[in-house]
Amino acid sequence: MEGFDGLLRDALLVTALITLPILLVATAVGTVVAIVQAATQVQEQTLTMLPKMLAVAAMLAMFGHFGLGLCAALFREAVATMPLLVRG
Repeated sequence: MEGFDGLLRDALLVTALITLPILLVATAVGTVVAIVQAATQVQEQTLTMLPKMLAVAAMLAMFGHFGLGLCAALFREAVATMPLLVRG
């Protein structure tokens, strides 16, 4: 079970490393847009979604290669430990 526990821990770590920066940027952009909307009293839904979508797309474009590299390394590790997991 050590192999499975290590693989699960690595999968959770990779998931956190990929999603946390994107979520932090989306949260920061959403907060800035909310402050601007509160200051100007313009309550338009498209003004909240468009900047967040653009920021997330920019983050994916900049760090997508890094995330795919992490996923590929995790996949290689999972395939390499498969015989150990099957044997028990």
